[in-house]
Amino acid sequence: MPTADTSRVIPDILVRMIAARQLTETNARAFLATAGASSYSEEAVLRWLAGEYGLTFSSLEDAHPDKELLALFPARLLLRDELLPLRRHEGTVEIATARLFSSRGLDGLKTITGLRLSPVLAPSEVIQRELKKRLGVGADTIGILDDETAVQVVDDDGTGDGNLDNAAEDASIIRFVNQVLKDAIELRASDVHLEPFENELRIRYRIDGVLQDVPVPAQIKRFQPAIVARVKILSHLNIAEKRLPQDGRIKVRIDAAEVDIRVSIIPMLHGEAVVMRLLRQNASLRGAGELGMAPRELACLRRVLQLPHGIVLVTGPTGSGKTSTLYTALQEINDSERKIVTIEDPIEYQLRGVNQIQVSEKSGLTFARGLRSILRHDPDVILIGEIRDQETAQIAVQASLTGHLVFSTLHTNDAPGAITRLVDMGVEPYLVASSLEAVLAQRLVRLLCPHCKQPDAGPTAAAFKTSLGLAGDTPVYKAVGCRECRQTGYHGRRAIFEWMDTNAEIRQLILQNASSDVLRAAAMRSGMRTLAEDGRRLVQDGLTTIDEILSVSPSNEVSAVGTTPTS
Repeated sequence: MPTADTSRVIPDILVRMIAARQLTETNARAFLATAGASSYSEEAVLRWLAGEYGLTFSSLEDAHPDKELLALFPARLLLRDELLPLRRHEGTVEIATARLFSSRGLDGLKTITGLRLSPVLAPSEVIQRELKKRLGVGADTIGILDDETAVQVVDDDGTGDGNLDNAAEDASIIRFVNQVLKDAIELRASDVHLEPFENELRIRYRIDGVLQDVPVPAQIKRFQPAIVARVKILSHLNIAEKRLPQDGRIKVRIDAAEVDIRVSIIPMLHGEAVVMRLLRQNASLRGAGELGMAPRELACLRRVLQLPHGIVLVTGPTGSGKTSTLYTALQEINDSERKIVTIEDPIEYQLRGVNQIQVSEKSGLTFARGLRSILRHDPDVILIGEIRDQETAQIAVQASLTGHLVFSTLHTNDAPGAITRLVDMGVEPYLVASSLEAVLAQRLVRLLCPHCKQPDAGPTAAAFKTSLGLAGDTPVYKAVGCRECRQTGYHGRRAIFEWMDTNAEIRQLILQNASSDVLRAAAMRSGMRTLAEDGRRLVQDGLTTIDEILSVSPSNEVSAVGTTPTS
């Protein structure tokens, strides 16, 4: 280990590599003598070491480890020492490692297997990623469970609950569930799905709005009841109840991330299925200027935030970022001069200075009942998590008419559809016309991975550019896929918006019970841009793909882009 004096001379990254047995202090000084400051990275050091010791360096881009070869080595040791068997070559097994000066791992594998091993240097992060991909999440834990006779996993026949309780409290089961949750949080997953089938327990994460399979050890099916029971224990649910759906919640802290997990368990044909929704409690809120809105939409949002009363609705399907947009809006006007009260289910962010109420159906605290009580607390601004029924809608309208600024969400396909939805709920058209100030529809689109995106020269791209009137040499991009984005071609998401102000013409149409198509035409005459039109600027800026915009746009907007989605 480097001394305190040494650590002031050697850069931090090299100090960490010395501590991890990836190089020695002597190597570090030799490397510093030959490398420029811009070369201080793990990969640069490993490449230098490979040259110094006559070894091979691999980025593992084209690595395809043989499953039969992997099966020769204990998963627990491979994961512990970050060793990845690559291939057989001339009677020797090549092993990828980042820890050249840690002999414990390679010596242990030699002793167990009796094989000749040859080290190949590769970045630590890449090795970890490949091990997880090839062996599955929690492979070391499942391997330990497989060898232990003390853990008795019972069948799903409703018997032996005492044994199941013990199995769920086993350290290895606890560790496996923790590994799944930690992995999901690190991968930015919004949901974790545990799905039982006849011969497998499938685990999937929803990342950037798309479900992705998670590799798991084949023998995990044996431990399905204990894994589900562990989730029930964490959620404070009835471990003995296997015939009825149950809902619970877990609150965890991993590193600096505090995550509220909503758990739903439903009995299926081959066992209980679990879905866990991950809500990051201390996620940082951005300002309105960082929502990614175009100048017109941003100006409209800031205008309605200064209104003394009225209703502002944000619409879109589940998981389209409606609540995040509303929280950002509240943060803009959160000051000592306004009293802001929210009623939500669930509370996704905790806002300092904002009075937040959690809906509790069990105790009788519904949106409607809570909203009535809120009005007696002299609020200036009210946020209703969602308008779900006629009673809530009518109270919200009355609140706006009595001098309150009300924000809420609705599930509709576009902005004009919110008006017809309120009328369908039973709110009188004249009340909607007099109270509704604006509707914002939004969707989330995936952003291209900056590491692998490529220019798109296909016919869809050409038609798109023609419809926009762009020059033929204007670049648009397509998704490809690489290690950084887990072969999806995308990393992260951004919202596209459709803002509709309720001007005098639209108010008259509301009073006439006009259809959403008529309302849409009037709004577009007043300057409203559709979701597909707003998405065009992201394509033009090289941030996302044409197909991604079309996949989230309502069907009646697809023609506006001048093409149809590709398969």
